[in-house]
Amino acid sequence: MMTFDEIKQNAVAEWESLEQDGIPVIRIGAATSDRAAGALEVIAEFEQELARLKVEAKIVPTGSVGYCNYEPLVIISKPDYPRICYNNVTPDVVLRLVEGYLKEDDPCMELALGTLEGGDDDTPPHIPELPRSEHEFRLLLRNCGFIDPENINHYIALSGYSALTKALEMNPTEIVEEIKQSGLRGRGGAGFPFGRKLEACLKSVDTPKYVICNADEGDPGAFMDRIVLESDPHAVLEGMIICAFVLKSSQGYIYTRMEYPLAVQRLKTAIEQAKQFGLLGDNILGTGFNFDIEVFQAAGAFICGESSALMYSIEGKRGFPRVRPPQSIVSGFRQKPTQLNNVKSFAYIPVIIERGSEFFANIGSDGSKGTAVFALAGKVKNVGLVEVPMGTTLRTIVDDIGGGVADGKIFKGVQIGGPSGGCLPESFLDTPIDFDSLLEAGAMMGSGGMIIMDDDNCMVDAARFFLDFTVQESCGKCVPCRLGTTQMLSILEDIVGGKGKSEDIEQLGALGEDIIAGSLCGLGKSAPNPVLTTIRYFKAEYEAHIQDKRCPALVCRDLITYYIIPEKCYRGCEHCIVVCPTEAIVEHPQRYKVVDQEKCVKCGNCLEVCPPEYDAVVKISPISEVPPGEIPSGEAPADKDE
Repeated sequence: MMTFDEIKQNAVAEWESLEQDGIPVIRIGAATSDRAAGALEVIAEFEQELARLKVEAKIVPTGSVGYCNYEPLVIISKPDYPRICYNNVTPDVVLRLVEGYLKEDDPCMELALGTLEGGDDDTPPHIPELPRSEHEFRLLLRNCGFIDPENINHYIALSGYSALTKALEMNPTEIVEEIKQSGLRGRGGAGFPFGRKLEACLKSVDTPKYVICNADEGDPGAFMDRIVLESDPHAVLEGMIICAFVLKSSQGYIYTRMEYPLAVQRLKTAIEQAKQFGLLGDNILGTGFNFDIEVFQAAGAFICGESSALMYSIEGKRGFPRVRPPQSIVSGFRQKPTQLNNVKSFAYIPVIIERGSEFFANIGSDGSKGTAVFALAGKVKNVGLVEVPMGTTLRTIVDDIGGGVADGKIFKGVQIGGPSGGCLPESFLDTPIDFDSLLEAGAMMGSGGMIIMDDDNCMVDAARFFLDFTVQESCGKCVPCRLGTTQMLSILEDIVGGKGKSEDIEQLGALGEDIIAGSLCGLGKSAPNPVLTTIRYFKAEYEAHIQDKRCPALVCRDLITYYIIPEKCYRGCEHCIVVCPTEAIVEHPQRYKVVDQEKCVKCGNCLEVCPPEYDAVVKISPISEVPPGEIPSGEAPADKDE
């Protein structure tokens, strides 16, 4: 078997030859988000055009850079030119790139997003032409979209597994101390110090010990772990192997969901490659240390993201949380000491061991070290992954990196930390992103989901949506969560349905506090958060729904109606009549259109198809404000053409 120095030498030689042998290289993102945008069709078109025009070039499928709004993203490296990134590439423009740039020397800058710079340990890959690059720090995502995740040599050439070789020469207590000094806190949601947890598991006397990676990412709008697994799987494996060496563990598991087929495929490929190179399995790098990893595919129950439910699931039991203590570091999987952490938590370990705890600790804020990775979704221009130093403000993420609210709308709130997180208003945009600041504001870091909402979002309905998710996903084991959240949801449905009562707000608050105090696991203890924070920061909207039977955002169907303004309705247009499924729209004798409120099912089709130059269809709330006498007996409004 080759030594690691020989393995790395070969990997570096392959990596350097990729861009230094005079042949152009075409990197094309091929993660799930890229594929959804048409990346596979783009790859096929490049292969076809290169063959047809007899142009020599290497196509390298990569993971996702995380800039989902720019996908499919293509990066072309050509001798004597910088790496150029092309965004939103479709098969239609492939011929232009092949003929214009690869065959000739026209870089087609009108199609370019910018240049890709960096790509070494000192400077992670970035696009300097994008203003967001000034605010991001791509530490965890440094390889995403830059390397082929199914080629272990790419990872090794960029210092991959160097941390493992360093750790194998260290004492386990030295490794634990290095991680403790880094200040790394778990990125799965709770934010418990990683080093303290590893130390406690090391001190547990029972054996065998297990290492488990929680990759059960089920939050609506969250896709951080999926992109890391699809784009840089070896980083997670290396972190797990290092922790296993500390604990003298021989078996690890990666718990993920069936909905992530590409992530599972790339994890299994990475595991087999690591075994072939002697980095995983028996006698790792000739040290006598044995450790293997199995990928466990789950059915996708949200509750199985909770650590004890997750371990029961792997054991083949129902995914129920259990009472603690004992903690999993003492009695976890199969009642043995278990180190269980999130994907991102394990992926940071190689960086800390390779570059030192001081490097990591110098990034971030006092109580929250390193970087934070968020999945930015919702009503924002630049949807995708964001990685920033801890302590960066919400405003920087939303405005400078996210590009602000989409479609010229006004920022209203941001749901942070998944469905069990909190919803913060515009006044909190200058809040630093770290564990303690977000908890103080009533939200939480969670696993990293961030959903932006604008003035078209009803905050009462948003709270109902997130609570409905947790009610559906509750395991039902404990009464406060099973019945309490169901009762809260029932009250919210009454409010958005126009049946709210004056005492509902107070009752929601009291129920929420009781559920937090009495629930067994983190799901129940955090489920009321969206409701409590929207009451805290958007109470006026609740009062409008209850007292005025009015939805200020014009979202709640039972509190709105559709009305056609006679003065704006063009006589010869019948778009709304054609699309109405219940024939609720009729033509007035004077030829403008009228909505029969008794037949209207509030589908909104009429609003969608009304030509913008007329803008005649509007939503009204409360319903009592609809002008009386929909079909007036008097004269029709003056014709626009007169």
